[in-house]
Amino acid sequence: MLHRVEGIVIRSMDYGEGNAIITLCTENAGKVGVLVRGAKKVKSRHAALIQLFTVGEFVFFRNNGGLGTLNAGEITQSHHPLRGDLFKAAYASYACELLDRVLHDEETGSFWFRQLSACLNALEDGKEPGVIINVFEMKILQAAGYGPELDACVVCGLDKPDEELRISPRLGGVLCRSCRHNDPPAMEISPRALKLLRLFAALDLTRLGNVDVKEGTRAELKKIMRAFMDMQLGLKLKSQGFLDQLDKYDI
Repeated sequence: MLHRVEGIVIRSMDYGEGNAIITLCTENAGKVGVLVRGAKKVKSRHAALIQLFTVGEFVFFRNNGGLGTLNAGEITQSHHPLRGDLFKAAYASYACELLDRVLHDEETGSFWFRQLSACLNALEDGKEPGVIINVFEMKILQAAGYGPELDACVVCGLDKPDEELRISPRLGGVLCRSCRHNDPPAMEISPRALKLLRLFAALDLTRLGNVDVKEGTRAELKKIMRAFMDMQLGLKLKSQGFLDQLDKYDI
C-alpha cells in the first residue's frame, strides 16, 4: 500500500551497501521505519532526506505494518543550521533519541510531531536550549506516566508553602517538611525553580515563548530534571552522554 506522510527524521542508520533506514515521527501515522535505497551513494536524489531533523513529505510502500520502502520525498524544512552547530545538534539529537526510545509507535502522532517540531525550531532560533529540553523532558515524563506531582506533597497530599518543600525524584514529586523523612536524599528546590517546573508541566512547547531564566536557576532545573529522568526512566542514551561531555569541557 502506498502511504504519504509528513514526518521528521528522528533516527538514521546505514543498511547494507549504500542504503539507509530512517525512523520518522509523523503527523498522523505514529513512528514509521522506512528503507531508503541508494541513499548513501554519490549523487543520490534521496541523500538529503535521510539527514537527522529533516522535516518533509515522504511517500513509501508498506505492507502489513512492516518496514516501508521510500518511493519519493520532498523536504519542507531541512534544519541544516542545527546540524551545522555542534551544541544545537547535541540537544536536538537528545530530543529525537528520547522520543524514539520512550514512546511506542502507537503513542506518537500529531501532538508529538508538533512538540518535536517546536523543539527543533526553538533550538534553531537560538532560544535557551536547556529550558527547551527541560520542557520537552517534562512532556516525555508525563506521556510515560511519570509526570511529577508539583502542586501538593506527594505523600500526604497537602498543599504547603513553596519555601517548605523539597523535591523527590524517587517518590515522584514535592515533599513537605513533615514528610521529608520518607526520602532523606530529596533535593532542595527554590520557589523560582518550582514555579518554572509547574509552568513546564502546564504548557507545551508550541505555546512556550521566551523564558528568562537566570543561570543559577537553569543549573538547578537541569539537575532536578536529570534526576527525574534517571530515576523514573533509567535510560542510557548516547546523545545524553555526548551532552555530558560538552558540559564537562564547557564547549
